[in-house]
Amino acid sequence: QVQLVESGGGLVRAGGSLRLSCAASGIIFSVKTLGWYRQAPGKQRDLVASITGPGTTRYTDSVKGRFTISRDNAKSTVYLQMNNLEPEDTAVYYCWTLHMGSNAWGQGTQVTVSS
Repeated sequence: QVQLVESGGGLVRAGGSLRLSCAASGIIFSVKTLGWYRQAPGKQRDLVASITGPGTTRYTDSVKGRFTISRDNAKSTVYLQMNNLEPEDTAVYYCWTLHMGSNAWGQGTQVTVSS
């Protein structure tokens, strides 16, 4: 069974920072591409950042320069460091990977940024 467990969300003022963590089990973590998606109320779930097994990262334009995705293979954990947060970043953030042809999702963690 694949499990992705997020933590680190919360309430922060605009300009503040949070670090999200996603602990994975049931996969060969080091070879997996993982990512962070987010979904605001009434909106679709969109990819924010991804990282490949070898460590190549990609970001959606709105978070470039502010967010950093990283991974610790020894801990089977992927992180999203979020700096200079904006109210538009408010959403539920989901950890993601593709496993045996299907999407695997974490339970989600709420990030709320006040203006």
